[in-house]
Amino acid sequence: MDFQYTIVYSERKTLSIIVERDRRVIVRAPNNTSKELIEKEVDKRKRLIQKKIEHNQKYPFEKQSKEFVPGESLMYLGKNYKLNVVDEAIEGVVFDNKFFISKANQRQANKLFRNWYIKSANEIITPKAIAIANQIGVKYNNINILDIKFRWGSCTPKDNIHFNWRLIKAPITVIEYIIVHELTHLLVANHTQEFWNRVSAQLPNYDKAKQWLKENGHELETDF
Repeated sequence: MDFQYTIVYSERKTLSIIVERDRRVIVRAPNNTSKELIEKEVDKRKRLIQKKIEHNQKYPFEKQSKEFVPGESLMYLGKNYKLNVVDEAIEGVVFDNKFFISKANQRQANKLFRNWYIKSANEIITPKAIAIANQIGVKYNNINILDIKFRWGSCTPKDNIHFNWRLIKAPITVIEYIIVHELTHLLVANHTQEFWNRVSAQLPNYDKAKQWLKENGHELETDF
């Protein structure tokens, strides 16, 4: 075997193999699935898995951390906005076509922006997901904004929908695509043609959102 993989057991019905953007291979299997069967499935898909591991869109760019200096740009809803560091006392982060933080809080800007983005994600993504779920006519258990590494969203076997808080940096059209994508998994578990037909019925131009994520996703993942 040319690669290692991690097995995650859960109350699911089918086995799936995912290559994350950091090139980790994750096998998601139903509880009580034998290791022999998993090894057989991995070996059967070995060539395809290796191809995905070596794909040039897996972490193609070197991440650069933010320094939080005046004039630096930060992304929000698909656009870049300048950062102003002011002498006045400001609690947390203020956004008004620019980002503002107090010079006294500059050293903890990483934490402040993380909290601000998570709050914004809860205020924008969660209600939008609820509205789209009603529109599609699907039932879910909970919708959560979480710190998910290497995935934009997920649909659990217990019908919980999770979204990566970093998604709030993306354009609304991209956010809507991820929401529709995960909610559609409540109807179709795997990425079959039926799955993509249902996504297309809600978002005819979803392929543009997919392409945006392929080209710009690395920028969303830069945690300051």
